Amino acid sequence: MKRALCAPLVVALMMVAASQAAADHCGAVSYSGCDPCSQPHYHTVYRTVRNRVMDRVEETRYRTVYDRVPEQKVINYTKYVTEQRQKQVNYTVMVPTYETRTRNYTVNRPVWETRTKEVNYTVMKPVWETKTRTYTVNRPVYETRTRNINYTVMKPVWETRTRNYTVNRPVWETKTRTYTVHRPVYETRTRNINYTVMKPVWETRTRNYTVNRPVYENRTREITYHVRKAVPYTKTVTYNTGHWETQSYTVPGPTRSKKIRTPGRWVWNPATCCNCYCPGTCRTVCVQCPPRTCCKRVWVPECRTKEVCCTKYVCEPRTRTICYKVCRMVPECKTCTYRVCRMVPECRTKTCCYKVCRMIPETKTCCYKVCRMVPECKTCTYRVCRMVPECRTKTCCYKVCRMVPECKTCTYRVCRMVPECRTRTCCYKVCRMVPECKTCTYKVCKMVPDCRTRTVCYNVCKPVCAQRTVTCYRSVARQVPYTVTKCVPRTVCKQVPCKVLCTNPACAGQDHAAPYTGGSEGGCSGCGQSAANCGCN
Repeated sequence: MKRALCAPLVVALMMVAASQAAADHCGAVSYSGCDPCSQPHYHTVYRTVRNRVMDRVEETRYRTVYDRVPEQKVINYTKYVTEQRQKQVNYTVMVPTYETRTRNYTVNRPVWETRTKEVNYTVMKPVWETKTRTYTVNRPVYETRTRNINYTVMKPVWETRTRNYTVNRPVWETKTRTYTVHRPVYETRTRNINYTVMKPVWETRTRNYTVNRPVYENRTREITYHVRKAVPYTKTVTYNTGHWETQSYTVPGPTRSKKIRTPGRWVWNPATCCNCYCPGTCRTVCVQCPPRTCCKRVWVPECRTKEVCCTKYVCEPRTRTICYKVCRMVPECKTCTYRVCRMVPECRTKTCCYKVCRMIPETKTCCYKVCRMVPECKTCTYRVCRMVPECRTKTCCYKVCRMVPECKTCTYRVCRMVPECRTRTCCYKVCRMVPECKTCTYKVCKMVPDCRTRTVCYNVCKPVCAQRTVTCYRSVARQVPYTVTKCVPRTVCKQVPCKVLCTNPACAGQDHAAPYTGGSEGGCSGCGQSAANCGCN
């Protein structure tokens, strides 16, 4: 990639230097030698410049990769199997026992009696009467009348008028003008171009490098592992228990509200000349119901102790020997051959064609139109409307309302309330409380302890020796190739132009000391003569 980019750049530099040299010496420079009779002047020589370029080279290397290889291995281990056992456990159960008891209590039973009485009352009886009255109303009477109204209207009157106006009429004229244009004429020319290309030359080289080769060794070591071992032991456990006891307690009877009526009395009524019975007032009385006895169960806690068989696991250390591999890297020298590309300059010439454009003047004529406005007088007739007032009269009819009084008579009814005495018989109830004895039967629960036995199942862990197959992995090394790109330095030579002052002492009549600006050592690099003979200092 770098060589492809550098080649066009070198060619461009060489073309610029050649064109500059041709411009400095007007194409009169020759590389065969210096003219002994010419005036002092500069000429161009080329010197070699070496540059260091880095090339990319691909190299194959190897790295070590470890693969895991499975191996089957049998190991002994201890597993614990659960075994179920049974034992007899004594426990106490509280069995409820019921007793039937009887008690007597007194209640008040209400006894209702129905009584009657006569009540005098007064009612208002309606009596209707017919009456007559006279009133006056106003009756409307309408009359039709007429009147004359004077009004003015605007009457249109049309008039004809005339006016003069001026308009511009367009008049077109044709004119001619002459103009000059430049027409391009193309000519094809040729010229020779000298350029330099870099030609690649390949060389074969050899270099030594060192790689690390893996060497495997078998080694052994002892490792310590632990095995769990069951150890039985006994411990004392305290647990909470208890029993139920029955306790009796008395609950007072509920308080209930009851309504009773007080005894009534007879009152003399002077309106009816007889005695009327007035019942007593109602009031609320609280009555206490008989108490009742209830039973409840109470739990009595108790702490007890028992022996429990337990198993604990103790880790026991053991030792075993295992084998493993160790990888050790040993340096090893190797030799590789690679190719180096060296660019050699080569001069070439090519002919290129190019076009030259030359402008030739040419005369052309064009016609165009010009518009000129000419004034012209015209006459138009139009109508004008003028409004003239005119008086007119019209007759309109209208109505007039007049109120006339008129007498009318109407009949209406009037209601009058007259009192009337009546008698009715009403029934009412009287409540009388009669005491009554009753007997009730109830049950009492008493808890009696009862000893029982039951079978309890429990689990015990029992150690059992067993074998199993385990998959172990070991590491196996292998070499995997991979490619590495590295940079290799190389030297590239190129020709760089420089100017040299050339003088002739015989033609000039004296020695001219000019500074040395560059070039080849010991001569003019192309004259084939020494500096003293050529005049180049």
